[in-house]
Amino acid sequence: MNTDLLNLFDVDETRLREILSQSLSGADDGELYLEHAQAESLAFDNGRLKGGSFNTDQGFGLRAVAGEAVGYAHSGDMSEAALKRAADAVRAVTSGYSGSYAAAPQRTNKKYYGDENPIGEPSFEAKAKLLAEIDAYLRDKDPKVRQVSASIAASWQVVDILRADGHRVQDVRPMTRINISVVVGEGDRQESGSFGTGGRVGFGEFVREGNWKSGADDALRQALVNLEAIDAPAGTMDIVLGNGWPGVMLHEAVGHGLEGDFNRKKTSAFAGLLGEMVAAPGVTVVDDGTIDNRRGSITVDDEGTPSAYNVLIENGRLVGYMQDRQNARLMGMKPTGNGRRQGYAHIPMPRMTNTYMLSGDKTPEEIIASVKKGIYAVSFGGGQVDITSGKFVFGCTEAYMIENGKLGAPVKGAMLIGNGPDAMKRISMVGNDSKLDTGVGNCGKGGQWVPVGVGQPHLRMDQITVGGTKA
Repeated sequence: MNTDLLNLFDVDETRLREILSQSLSGADDGELYLEHAQAESLAFDNGRLKGGSFNTDQGFGLRAVAGEAVGYAHSGDMSEAALKRAADAVRAVTSGYSGSYAAAPQRTNKKYYGDENPIGEPSFEAKAKLLAEIDAYLRDKDPKVRQVSASIAASWQVVDILRADGHRVQDVRPMTRINISVVVGEGDRQESGSFGTGGRVGFGEFVREGNWKSGADDALRQALVNLEAIDAPAGTMDIVLGNGWPGVMLHEAVGHGLEGDFNRKKTSAFAGLLGEMVAAPGVTVVDDGTIDNRRGSITVDDEGTPSAYNVLIENGRLVGYMQDRQNARLMGMKPTGNGRRQGYAHIPMPRMTNTYMLSGDKTPEEIIASVKKGIYAVSFGGGQVDITSGKFVFGCTEAYMIENGKLGAPVKGAMLIGNGPDAMKRISMVGNDSKLDTGVGNCGKGGQWVPVGVGQPHLRMDQITVGGTKA
């Protein structure tokens, strides 16, 4: 398809700019956001293809910003009549308001992923065959396997952002993802394991090279480990967090608290703490949307601001927040390229991209050996966080006892309970092996979902509350 989305309207660009200029007269900021999106998914379960879907959506969103007020209207009808109705609606916030239209974002020629559409290649048949191969491979691998579920998802999003000052930005965003889940059993007991991977890349490497096998093996390994797991003890103890996906706890318990809107409204536990020590020395946290082909990366955000490498916490000290244009202006700061939205029917807000902790100087072996009695949390499942207080609860999907500096039995049912700002100060050792997750993260905020990346090195956290299942 033609990626020039202005051609979808029934009027030319000159007329669109005229309507946009009139609708944003007197506003502080705003834009016309155009989107065309395609999405496909296939699900394989219990030995057969259980579902498949494909959908296409397109439309526009028109936003006017006046101080703290936002006027927003959207439509799937790409016509002059629909745009004029939207303009009438958003002008409600600028009526009687006299703002100064914000300067346009700086331009950049950098791109962090390709334009190719992953939905058409490989074919539907090839993708269905791949899912069947994953199912057969795992069932043949171990007689304890009772159920295999595998899915493939792909999307292709084209965005076109037009501002009243003439600034225009276009971006084409591919995305793929593969998920594998396996249930194993012995007698009456059943346990599960899972693996997922993806990014802003095509499916070719998975289909042609069979790279899914290592992921399938890992899902099976995790399930078999959990089948042997004992009940986790409860109490206060030292914790070692694995690298990669355990960074989801950092994302939830700390990352959201560093988004600009929560801090401007002073509803974050980190509000008013710029320049203060909010973590242990040696802890540096960044949000980086500029990593090639990563799930959370964006060439530009959904306001047209180029993505960036933003340091949030440096050597334990809070040095920055993630900002969209509106909150940055109201706080007297600069936009950081974090204004994101789920689609044309949603307003942008400060959101994370790839948020992770940088490496320290300890090896994972040193960190584990330093713990007399505790838990080694390799992977997390669900969790809950209160942004205002920073309180969190996270369940471990793979964890082990540590006794006298050595890994012991696997445990099930371990829940890590704490407070984000407090937990950051309880970090006593930072590993030298920081890495990002395998590309499966989704982040929810304000009813919107966007793809993200998380990551960290191995960490030791002292005296964390563990909720267990051991009597």
